Amino acid sequence: MLVALIPRLRRYARVLCGDGPAADDLVQDTLERACGRLSQWRPGTDLRAWVFTIMHNLFVSETRRPRHRHELPVAEDAVTAVDAAFDPAGGWGAALDLERALRLLPEPQLQVLLLVAFEDMSYEQVADAIGVPVGTVMSRLFRARERLKALLEGETPPRGARLRVLK
Repeated sequence: MLVALIPRLRRYARVLCGDGPAADDLVQDTLERACGRLSQWRPGTDLRAWVFTIMHNLFVSETRRPRHRHELPVAEDAVTAVDAAFDPAGGWGAALDLERALRLLPEPQLQVLLLVAFEDMSYEQVADAIGVPVGTVMSRLFRARERLKALLEGETPPRGARLRVLK
């Protein structure tokens, strides 16, 4: 059961954490906690949402300690570099542009976008996983999509934006 979720957990953890070793640690901690508390899972409910809730809570707890350790301030030359890298011609450049744009999304918007778009979770499942109302999920998803669209169309990130480190 849990083994089948590992690829999805790793994919989500890599984007949240920004690098492989931290993502692997998060997945390991998530699986360890899920195995230890499997008796708390109610059969008939969505196991995937339950495990993603565990991962979300672990990630939030970890990021609260060394505040925003996975984010770096965007320097002016980095904003220029991101803008210069946007190539409307498409191809591999478009995929790289998407990755760069994802790095510029605020963490709450990124989490919702990833869970809905890549993990194919319903709004209700995402709301349960991250502990917010369904309306908040819908709002964050809307703002994430709008922000991505603007960034991919060449809009300059605002001053003070945070660039999430993805390796």
